[in-house]
Amino acid sequence: MIQDPQSIRHYQKITDGMVDLWRRRYSFEEIRLYMEGYIACLRNSDFVEQHHIHRLEEQALRFLRDPSNFELSYPHTQTEKETDYW
Repeated sequence: MIQDPQSIRHYQKITDGMVDLWRRRYSFEEIRLYMEGYIACLRNSDFVEQHHIHRLEEQALRFLRDPSNFELSYPHTQTEKETDYW
């Protein structure tokens, strides 16, 4: 689990970016490359401690491997059964 506030913000940026790329129909390979590039930039910047980056990378990979994070969501529409007839 990520606990460092700075790492949490980066995790949110990475995962939001991955979902955005998925919605724009990029392949998983391209999304993985995006994630790896983001992590590489963090490593080279020395902005975040290395052990936090390692944990961030583990969590981002876990996010990428979970197919439920990339299901297309459609706006909820009411069906006849869900409509109240008061």
